[in-house]
Amino acid sequence: MQAAGWAGKPWAGRAAGLARRLLDLLLPPRCLACGELVEEQGRLCAGCWSSVGFLLGRGCRVCGLPLPPVAAEAAICGHCQAASPVYARARSALRYGGVARQLILRFKHGDRTDGATTFARWMARAGAELLGDCDLIVPVPLHRWRLLQRGYNQSAVLAQALGRRSGKPVLVDALVKLEATPSQQQLGAEARRANIRPELFALGRRGRAAVDGRRVLLVDDVLTTGSTTDACATCLIAGGATAVDVLTLARVAHDPSEPI
Repeated sequence: MQAAGWAGKPWAGRAAGLARRLLDLLLPPRCLACGELVEEQGRLCAGCWSSVGFLLGRGCRVCGLPLPPVAAEAAICGHCQAASPVYARARSALRYGGVARQLILRFKHGDRTDGATTFARWMARAGAELLGDCDLIVPVPLHRWRLLQRGYNQSAVLAQALGRRSGKPVLVDALVKLEATPSQQQLGAEARRANIRPELFALGRRGRAAVDGRRVLLVDDVLTTGSTTDACATCLIAGGATAVDVLTLARVAHDPSEPI
């Protein structure tokens, strides 16, 4: 019979609860966006929660870009009609800007990886069909120097959290970035496209065998012009992937020529 602890809980559960309370005393839980104190780690305060822009409405059936309410159920946006992306489908949980922008900047540059479980839950809801159809989850890679500088790849953190939630396999080194490029953050659409080219990416040592014959879900933090996701999808398909879908935490839903 399993030993039970205080209040009828197993000892392991009691110890985990005590550890969480001790951690909260040492590092009080703070809002993932603004830093205000909250009740639990990995949460938003009431103000930020009410302001975060979830993408809940109808979107382009290819890229997920929000469409006007009058758009047809299976409508494709003008961008995808003019030039189809390499990936098959893309979905995102949040509209980039405001609170969502604060969330991502803190996650990406402020070591707030404690939000990954929460972010993965939002992403899994937004991309449920994509997650259900995929055979393998692959993050957009960082160049090794950027990875060394930052200490972690935010896209890999999201991919691993999605893998834990869905039970789908994750290969964080399926793709590698061969050259360091300037940060995309302050670049407009044309500069972004010039900055990112398919030849910047290659399959890693284990990547070719892993992606061959599989439908891949490519994970990133933000979808802007699609230049990065298209470059990665091109590499994955050339390596034998049957199709590539894209799931991101947020997407730019305004004019992508504006810097973010």
